Amino acid sequence: MKVRELHRHFFGCLLFNLILAAGLRAESLTIATYNIENYVPANRVTEAGYRQDYPKPESEKRALRAVIRGLNADVLVLQEMGSQPFLEELRRDLKVEGTDYPYAVLLDGPDADRHVALLSRRPLKSVVPHTNLEFSYFQGRERVKRGLLEVSIATAAGDVTLFGLHLKSRFTDRPDDPQSTQRRLGEATAVRDRVLLRVADPEIARFLILGDCNEPKGGKAMQRLQQRGKTEIAVLLPAADSRGETWTHAYRKEDSYSGVDHILVSPALRPAVQGGVARIYDGPGVREASDHRPVVVKLELSAK
Repeated sequence: MKVRELHRHFFGCLLFNLILAAGLRAESLTIATYNIENYVPANRVTEAGYRQDYPKPESEKRALRAVIRGLNADVLVLQEMGSQPFLEELRRDLKVEGTDYPYAVLLDGPDADRHVALLSRRPLKSVVPHTNLEFSYFQGRERVKRGLLEVSIATAAGDVTLFGLHLKSRFTDRPDDPQSTQRRLGEATAVRDRVLLRVADPEIARFLILGDCNEPKGGKAMQRLQQRGKTEIAVLLPAADSRGETWTHAYRKEDSYSGVDHILVSPALRPAVQGGVARIYDGPGVREASDHRPVVVKLELSAK
């Protein structure tokens, strides 16, 4: 074989091996959950005093977009999003500033004002809105207030499914259910049962359950999302910020802090979690944008 042919053969083999290695390389997917605090007209205390049905202030929106840019997530699950025009406003303003999310979903659940929504840079293979979830509540039946958003994304390792939720807050006027503990437990149970109905076998399915659960990690509602009988459903990822702090919600009125926003992964997906943990974002704008801080996880998915 002549020298020129040897060179051609060598570089051809090198190119083939590089392409093969690229195909076997892990595929990264960054996913975050973020309660963006009333991106909808709401009663607010403003610089001009108390206002009813007042939109989210522009200063908060600017800070919110800075946080979303800092997250740099491929997929972002949102809570407390307003109706479709508000979601489109956020997408438009992000795109003007250089952050494009071409795919978006708004879950039109029983709560007419505050919605679960999703922004994605990746094409969505399927979208399933679950707005008919019911549970027993004292002497009657209730619906999961914000529903459950199911979205699947195709990856080199197979489909990854996200279940986005926003469980009932602790505010209530019912003396028989302080802090809505029983209602939230019912919602979590309904969500859990629907997830198991959709994934069949959590030991082999790749999925996440994520959102504002309005409950700390040791709460009964969180236990329902992780286990049913002897069946392990999902693993709650530990999460902390750059200083080791674990709070995600600041209750400004009482100056109290709690960790209520969570990411859970199926047993099959846990090995793909980079570092084995999630991260609480504490970059610029996070205290001005919302009373919550986002939680983010990076997955390294090996090709099949």
